[in-house]
Amino acid sequence: MLGRHWTGYCCPGGCPLTSALAWWAYPVIGLATLTLTLVLVPGALWAARRWDFLDRPSDIKAHSSPIPYLGGAAILVAFTAVVLGAALLRPADSSLHQLEILLGMAMVLSLMGLFDDLRGLSPWIRLAVEVAAGIGVWASGSSVALSFLPGPVNVVITVMWVVGVTNAFNLLDNMDGLSAGVAAIASLSFFALSLVYGQFLLATLSIALAGCAAGFLRHNFHPARIYMGDAGSLFLGFLLSVIALRLRILPGNQVSFLVPVVVLGVALFDTALVTVNRLVSRRGVLSGGVDHTSHRLVFIGIPVPVAVALIYAAGGTLGWIGIILSRIDSMTSVLLAALVFGIALFLGVLLSLVPVYEQSRRHRLVITEVARRDPEADLPSAPLVKIPTA
Repeated sequence: MLGRHWTGYCCPGGCPLTSALAWWAYPVIGLATLTLTLVLVPGALWAARRWDFLDRPSDIKAHSSPIPYLGGAAILVAFTAVVLGAALLRPADSSLHQLEILLGMAMVLSLMGLFDDLRGLSPWIRLAVEVAAGIGVWASGSSVALSFLPGPVNVVITVMWVVGVTNAFNLLDNMDGLSAGVAAIASLSFFALSLVYGQFLLATLSIALAGCAAGFLRHNFHPARIYMGDAGSLFLGFLLSVIALRLRILPGNQVSFLVPVVVLGVALFDTALVTVNRLVSRRGVLSGGVDHTSHRLVFIGIPVPVAVALIYAAGGTLGWIGIILSRIDSMTSVLLAALVFGIALFLGVLLSLVPVYEQSRRHRLVITEVARRDPEADLPSAPLVKIPTA
């Protein structure tokens, strides 16, 4: 976006994953993470049931039987194993050390998410850990570097970006297959951008992340057999935030910082929509709810798989627009970005008109009454697959 130089990014020869790989290496890496995720998820399913790591039905959740967590653990293990394995096949230098630091921070966030899934964690503790991760990202050399802003402001924006994108994908994990699918699409967009601009480490990370997310979708698309939980969504969001920071577009384009914002637009739009509507409705911003983009689409009568597919299409479109923005002059970029933000604002206003708060209240009353009358009965099917906890 934007960022400071990462040692060895495009250094000539010998750097792990920083010099160009053979063309076939990238699909091999993507297929490796996809396959390993597919292999690991059944084990995560077994372990979750064995150790009772389950998301249980309640009056604020639409699924009628316990759904295992631990999908995020499969994503984490698959990504880390393949990326580190690929890096170790090449001569080591300082960039390998930085890669280890990045994966370490991602792992800490993922473990925090797993603990939150299983035992619950104060939102303020979560925020403190995420802010610390954002500071760690800046200290490791990834930073917003907007020339028209002073250095300290860029540091603050860097931390806010990491925290914001990380939580955006956590919030987006509110319907079967949604967060994983959007993450896969965004990762593929970053993969294309990284190749265009010769950032081969970013290309490797992006295609590996896309493979993990796509592999997880096999078990997470509607009807989901397993959830990634906070462990998975925080992991995906954090890595995407860092990839975006590391992306370096042509220096002549003064608005290149808009490229990753557009590529990640689906998740950022959903977070903005939820935040604004909760503030306007005087509801807790950090409270759970069925007021996300996906829920609003379903509430107007769109089936769950179709709603998710529409959001995928939006993510793919924004990915292409992001690539176009990186290749055109600054003035045209500004006009195109303004058009995108204008359309997003229009759609946000339209979606805000959907009376989700009233409908979700009626749905919860029905669920509660059925459960009271017959605890063994299947809960009535709802247009929702999973009501988010944030």
